[in-house]
Amino acid sequence: MGEGGLPHKYLRQISDIYPLSMHGVGLSLGSADGISETHLAALKKVVKRYQPALVSEHLSWSHWNKIFLNDLLPIPYNHEALHIVVSNIQQVQNTLERQILIENPSAYLGFQQSDMPETEFLRNIVAQIHCGLLLDINNVYVSANNQHYSATDYIDNYPLHAVGEIHLAGHTKEIIDNETVLIDDHGSAITDEVWQLFQYTLNKLPHHVPVLIEWDTDIPELDTLVSETIKANHYLQSLPFSQTVKPAL
Repeated sequence: MGEGGLPHKYLRQISDIYPLSMHGVGLSLGSADGISETHLAALKKVVKRYQPALVSEHLSWSHWNKIFLNDLLPIPYNHEALHIVVSNIQQVQNTLERQILIENPSAYLGFQQSDMPETEFLRNIVAQIHCGLLLDINNVYVSANNQHYSATDYIDNYPLHAVGEIHLAGHTKEIIDNETVLIDDHGSAITDEVWQLFQYTLNKLPHHVPVLIEWDTDIPELDTLVSETIKANHYLQSLPFSQTVKPAL
């Protein structure tokens, strides 16, 4: 989101060949303080410059009272939070003059203030405003295991008609207070359980969507990334519609 330099040179060359998917981490859609005008203006400039095929952001918050936190923090799923999120998405879409996709988070705990499940919260967002959804399969698996609910039930209740992109990634395990906690770190190969959940989702998905593999830390040799795409394409090629997937660093 800077003014120039090598990142723009390389991104321009890439965008001449491939459609871009811009994935944000800083809009803070769940913030009661609203959207940072400075951040949104910079995003608008980059979107206008490259005209990406997709623009997405997380269902989370990261700033309050002019304090900015370098994390994707969870929100309670209630009507007050719903009003804030919908209002913030509306501002972003009006400014960018385009639809954005909202990603389900990886969660490690829930809120007592929540009065609806995550899937219902997402359905309400889609019903109230014309945005799309980014379905992160690894996040579903991580959250379901950490909060002890069924990942397949989650997919069954998810508004799949609104999905515009799917993400896959790896995760790690930590023992906290004698309990196994899954950490969404994007630093390892996709687990068998996530692949199975991916296949389960594809069998229910009503339309074609792009699929992206995230690997952000401990990035391996290219052959390992290519191997992950081969696995993904194995599942995709069994569908009645054709899809392909490329690794994203």
